Formats: sequence, C-alpha cells, structure tokens
Amino acid sequence: MPVARQSRIWPSGGVHLWPSGGTSAAHTHPRGHLLYAAGGVLSVHTGRGTLIVPANRVAWVPAGSTHRHRAHGETDMRIVFLPASLARLLPAHPAVLLASGLARELLLTLTGPRPLDRGPRARLHRVLADELRAAPEQPLRLPEPRDDRLRAVARILDEDPADTSSLAALGRRVGAGARTLSRLFHDELGMTFYEWRTQLRIGHALVLLAEGHDTTRVAHACGWANPSGFIAAFTAIVGTTPGRHRRHPPG
Repeated sequence: MPVARQSRIWPSGGVHLWPSGGTSAAHTHPRGHLLYAAGGVLSVHTGRGTLIVPANRVAWVPAGSTHRHRAHGETDMRIVFLPASLARLLPAHPAVLLASGLARELLLTLTGPRPLDRGPRARLHRVLADELRAAPEQPLRLPEPRDDRLRAVARILDEDPADTSSLAALGRRVGAGARTLSRLFHDELGMTFYEWRTQLRIGHALVLLAEGHDTTRVAHACGWANPSGFIAAFTAIVGTTPGRHRRHPPG
C-alpha cells in the first residue's frame, strides 16, 4: 500500500506528500482539522460519507470523527488543526467548503516552512476560521447510505459509474421498488437518486482527471453520452471546466 513519501508534522498541523493511490488507516484526532490538497485530489472517507477535495475546496473534519484519506494523483496534503474555540464556528459534521484565494494562502502559510510564533499563528487561525465560516458547504460530500438496499445500489454505481440503469432497473437487481428507493434517497441522503448519482460521477471524474485522463475519456467513463453534458455538470458542481481543472488546478 503506498504511504506518504514525505511528512512534516507539528502541533498545529502538517504536510504529507502522497503518491497516487496513497492511503491512511482509519483514525481520529482529538481536535477538529482542515484538510487541503495543494496539489492532486484528496478523498476523505468518514462515517457520514466521502468528501472529495480538489484544489479549490477544503475538507473540515470535526474532532473525534473517524476518517481515512486516499490520494488521487500526486497529492500535497496540508492539515491545519483548530482550537475548540474556533472549531465551534464550523459545521458539526464533516463537510467540504469552498476555499477562497485568501483561505488557500492562509492554509499554505500555516503549513509552510516558515516558523510562526504563537501570536501570529493564532491570528491566522482566527482569520481562516472566519473566512471558512462564511463559505457555503459544497456538493462534494457523497452521503453514505445506511439501508442495505441503498448500499447495494451504491456499490453497483461506485464500481461502474458509467452504468446508466434506471432506478427501477437497479431496484430489480437489489430487490426493491423504484418508489421505495426514491423515498430512501430522499429520507436518508437528502437528495434525489439523480442528484446522488451525479455527485458520485463527479467524484469519480475528479479522480480520473487527477490521474491524467482527458475530458472525453472521463465523460464516457463516468456515464455521460457526450462531453458537453459532462462539462456542464462538472462546472456546476466544481466551479470550473474539467479541462481547465486538469491543466490549471486552482491553488
């Protein structure tokens, strides 16, 4: 299993340089922390679902939340721990937040090579928390189903995101009616089946783009019949086109 090639850890945060496919074991931290991919794409798997973190997003993991990481492409992962007084300003659940230009610079400064005294570091933490408190949650958290039938549907589509089966056809494979599955998606996951499948596909697309695949190949691999539909869906969720994201990831 690939592991971090290089790590720098200190009480307020750290840096891990991961090869593509690098993973961590499931673990928890006593403090809430921010995870940022300065390069590559990071997925963070939690009990509440999977967070997909490209370079213009930041993941928030509250204290005590069990999670594990996986790197897609060569990934420069930055970690910033927040004191409890600032952690209270952020969501009580794992979330993906928009990383503004200021937030990205703060994350890079707090995890950079220049040593910071306690006072300046505390002030930067405060500005970062204020910046992220105002940032809307992003639709890059794929909720984890609890119902066995939903979990079976999720496994089918996670293994083959290009599967275009209708909800009724998937229901026949897992032993549930389309109406029942539709209700479960709404009640458990807070979204429609089509919204959930689109988010699943965009997560897979970010991974494939990080691994160097071109837009057309990624579109077909993730279930879009033509690249234009994929580009529109990707841009609506990620905020930039897949081609631009692949060539010039925000950072």
